[in-house]
Amino acid sequence: MKKFMFVLIIINFLLLSSFETKKAINIAEDTYAAISIDQDSGEIIYEKNCHKQIPMASTTKIMTALVAISYGNLEEKAVISQNAASVRGCTIGYKKGEEITVFELLHGLMLQSGNDAAIAIAEHIGGSVQGFAKIMNEYASSLGVIGASFESPHGLDSQNHFSSAYDLAMLTREAMKNEIFSTLVSTKSVIAEKSNFTRNYNNINKILYLVPEATGVKTGFTGLAGRCLVSAFDVKGKKLIIVTLNSPSSEKRWHDTIEILNYSKKKLGLN
Repeated sequence: MKKFMFVLIIINFLLLSSFETKKAINIAEDTYAAISIDQDSGEIIYEKNCHKQIPMASTTKIMTALVAISYGNLEEKAVISQNAASVRGCTIGYKKGEEITVFELLHGLMLQSGNDAAIAIAEHIGGSVQGFAKIMNEYASSLGVIGASFESPHGLDSQNHFSSAYDLAMLTREAMKNEIFSTLVSTKSVIAEKSNFTRNYNNINKILYLVPEATGVKTGFTGLAGRCLVSAFDVKGKKLIIVTLNSPSSEKRWHDTIEILNYSKKKLGLN
């Protein structure tokens, strides 16, 4: 009888495991690569193609911000160059010759994904885009992020610029330990007059408005990378990081992230 009961328990366990596996496979179907981790322990809760090295678009700016905070003087003013003022893609609209503090540039970088802010930060701290990229790669290696390669501070498509969902999650895990970074990426808006900034900044990361537990982090989009999103959540004191890369649309990006969040919450008993 005891042997029979033991067999039933094993069968039930296998059936439950099979059900959970199928459920995990069926979420985030439209996103190519994804991962959910426990921010404190680094434990993987969910993954899909998480070690594939693919373009990461403006989620690159997580590393740009972390390097700026770690190596730069946030009170110093950077002079906007012609290179920064004329960069393509998403920009703040900084003009050549403007002097903007690194701290303000970080808000342009992370709230509104300004490529001009990225170039200005890179040139000010690294002397050039290439010099800053060298710092980015060296710093990534020092953090154990070895599956990523950085060629720029903004993440526009280029041949040797890529990461994996796993490496972005590990990088974000490190970045969120920094109080300046974690406060920055959770900020929804900044008023110029109240902050001694040259402009107002409004966060374009929709996940902050869709999910009450969201605490950041960064969106991204290019032709090769598709829609990307790195998110952080605080659910009843449990901190989670979720990465979705190469989603076909903005709506799918938000949807799949929330779906992975709900799966993670259920798996961890946080519902």
